[in-house]
Amino acid sequence: MNIKIITVGKLKEKYLVQGIAEYTKRLSKYAKMTAIEVPDEKAPEKLSEAEMVQVKQKEGERILAKIKEGEYVFALAIEGKNPTSEEFAAQLERLQVSGNSQFVFVIGGSLGLSNEVMQRSNAQISFGRMTYPHQLMRLILVEQIYRAFRINKGEPYHK
Repeated sequence: MNIKIITVGKLKEKYLVQGIAEYTKRLSKYAKMTAIEVPDEKAPEKLSEAEMVQVKQKEGERILAKIKEGEYVFALAIEGKNPTSEEFAAQLERLQVSGNSQFVFVIGGSLGLSNEVMQRSNAQISFGRMTYPHQLMRLILVEQIYRAFRINKGEPYHK
């Protein structure tokens, strides 16, 4: 099982780096995880709609360049399905049983994901209707992936 997390922007906050490192270490018992950071597109604070689309497209091109043929892609998006931890675990289990072993999770930049990335994704998932900083979302995602493996192995996961 290989898991790749592609994110826009560099993770700088020490507490998030430490948290992600801890869950990545715990997850290594179940799967190999790789994190790929693609550069965010520099843009002024105020953008027109066309400029926002252009920024997302440039970031999207960088993301798509890191996705290989045959990888199952989850796009993290507010409008995606909002599963419980148990439902997410069951989805991963079903995908593995049906032969998928390469999973990619994509976290966009501050403007979200391009239409092209959304179209390439096999599934869109949401962690609620609230907006989270994409750096924090990375920690939440790694923890939920770890939790899903614990659930699927019948191990305690609530502590």
